[in-house]
Amino acid sequence: MRITWANIKRWFRRLAYLASEAYNAPYRGMVARAKREQDDLFMLLIFSEMMGIPNPATYYTLELQPIMLEKFHEWHKRAGMEHSPLDDFRCC
Repeated sequence: MRITWANIKRWFRRLAYLASEAYNAPYRGMVARAKREQDDLFMLLIFSEMMGIPNPATYYTLELQPIMLEKFHEWHKRAGMEHSPLDDFRCC
C-alpha cells in the first residue's frame, strides 16, 4: 500500500471515529434512559386530563393527542400498567 496524503487523512478520520465511539459508548445507556424518562413525562402531560389529573396546558396538548396515540400502548406497558388507564380508549 502506498502512503499518500489521502490515505493518511482516511486513517486519521477512522482513528477519530473510533476514539469518539470509545468515549461515547459508556454514556449511550444513560442518554437513552434520560430520553425515555422525558418521553414518559411528556406522554403523561399529554394524556393527563384523560386520566383525571388537572393539566394547565390542555389547550395546547389536545392537538398532540392523535399524534402520540400511536406510542400510547408502548408507554402504558413501560409505565407498568397492564391495561390502558383511559376509560374512553382501549388499546389492549
